[in-house]
Formats: sequence, C-alpha cells, structure tokens
Amino acid sequence: MNRFLFFISIILLLSVSYAAQVSAQSLKIGYVNSAKILQEYPDAIEANKKLDVIGKQWQAELERLSKDLQQRYEEFQKKEPLLKEDEKRTQREELVALEQKGYQFRQEKFGNDGELAITSDSLLRPIKQRVMKVIELVAKEEKIQFMFDRNEQIIVLLYGEPKYDYTNLVIDRLKRGK
Repeated sequence: MNRFLFFISIILLLSVSYAAQVSAQSLKIGYVNSAKILQEYPDAIEANKKLDVIGKQWQAELERLSKDLQQRYEEFQKKEPLLKEDEKRTQREELVALEQKGYQFRQEKFGNDGELAITSDSLLRPIKQRVMKVIELVAKEEKIQFMFDRNEQIIVLLYGEPKYDYTNLVIDRLKRGK
C-alpha cells in the first residue's frame, strides 16, 4: 500500500510539474516605452506644442512681475532714508502685495492644481486613452498576457529583451490611425 501511495504521489507530482511547464511556456509578456510613444505620436506632439506656448506666455508674465517687483524694491531702497515712517510702511506693504501677486499668479498657473496642469490633463488625457487602447489592441493581436511599461521616468520593467519590445508597433498603429 505504501508503494502504491508513493507511486501515485510521484505521478501526481510529475503531472503538476508538467502542467506548470506547459502553462509557463504559453505565457507571453511584452513591454512598451510610453514616453517614446508620446514623443513620436503626432497628436501628443501637437498637444505638447500647445502646452509649451501657453506655458511660455505665463512664464513671460511671471518674469515681468518679478522684474517689476525687483525694480520697485531697488527704488524703495534708494529712497528709504529720505522717506517718513508712514511712507516707508506704505511702500513696504505695496512691495509685499506685489510679491504676493507674483506668488499667487505662479500658483494659479503652474501649481499642482493650476491652469497648466488642468489644460495639460484635458489635452493629454484623450491621447493617453487612445494610446492605451492601441496597446491593448496590440497585446490582444500578439496574444500577450502581460504588457509592461519601460520609460525613463518610471521603470516598471527592469529588463526586457528587445524582441519583446512592442513600442514601435504601437507607434505605427497610432500613426496609421488604427
């Protein structure tokens, strides 16, 4: 009886091992570089150009506010010894108000919840959704069970053989409009 149980357990162990091997062999994994896709996808390039124009306009305004503050501060320093205390206080308050205006402008335009972040999200979200759909389409067509991302900012995949890189296939499909 012991020999029979031993024999059955060996057969069971071998069949489980074989099933695991067969299932591992059929597993297909791939990766893409999402940053490269967004750098080469014409819609993303166009959206980034729009964002650059907006950002440069706001940056120029911020620099103008900063220069104005600096100039008014330098003028105040020159005149300070000649001013009465109430005039000094008034001009200091004006300088503080001007500095706060610049800080508020920076936050409104460039802060985490600022206009640039909102505009960026509204322009890039549909593009990223389209990219994800194409990645999913490529994965299904190529019978890939898992698709990873490997780009410069976030490294989810530490190593991948180039033959499993589907980045260019995704870029090609996006450019052809499929």
